Amino acid sequence: MVEIFMALEPWQQALTATLFTWCMTGLGAAFVFLTREVNERFLDIMLGFAGGVMIAASFWSLLSPAIENSQGHFIGEWFPAAVGFLLGGFFIYGFDKMIPHTHRNAPDDRMEGIGAGNRRRSTLLVFSLTLHNIPEGMAIGIAFGAIASNADPATLAAGAATLALGIGIQNIPEGMAVSMPLRGDGMSRTKSFFFGWMSAIVEPMAAMVGVLAISLMSPVLPYALSLAAGAMIFVVVEEVIPSTQKNGHSDVAAMSLMIGFTLMMILDVALG
Repeated sequence: MVEIFMALEPWQQALTATLFTWCMTGLGAAFVFLTREVNERFLDIMLGFAGGVMIAASFWSLLSPAIENSQGHFIGEWFPAAVGFLLGGFFIYGFDKMIPHTHRNAPDDRMEGIGAGNRRRSTLLVFSLTLHNIPEGMAIGIAFGAIASNADPATLAAGAATLALGIGIQNIPEGMAVSMPLRGDGMSRTKSFFFGWMSAIVEPMAAMVGVLAISLMSPVLPYALSLAAGAMIFVVVEEVIPSTQKNGHSDVAAMSLMIGFTLMMILDVALG
């Protein structure tokens, strides 16, 4: 099975990987069929874990390879990583200001984006997770797209596969974070599951954009890798962590974040 996957073209690998992460979102969303009520403590723990995975993946799977691929840069090997990282944050910030959405646990007067006040809260919750799945898909696409344009494809392939595995793991609580609040708002289990799962359908699409961008502009690989890292860190700091700190479970959510970070670090170092 591994040999078949490695024989695929980079775009096929990225598509396969993001279809896996999309299905993992569906697995998380399916928890809505197992419980009648939203367990806020459990959600905070799982989202804390997801945040830890994303932070670790941003460094070991994206920023570190970006720095390694910047050796000999005329300004300094830190320059592409620094520029790309900041651009990634501004990229998601711009989407945040344009696309209507709201965050879990946010009050009704804290809706964001153009025309947010004219939409139902359940719709805005789905938009929020859909928006923040974009950098995850792009990160996977860029990571696999980098394989074809690098002198050490085996190492990058292992890192890209590890990144997809980590994002797939953390997509489970992200699926829960959509479907369970929707159920709590009175939506049926089936619809809650469907919209929770579909919130990640943008990941395969974003992955294809990432692969295409790298194939056309391979010299910008370090910038692209670090841009994906910056976008993911922005999501963690702006949404994931704050949403775990408002229900009185901040300590256990923080410990869960550290566990998620440690697990992803182990996976990246051991497999990548």
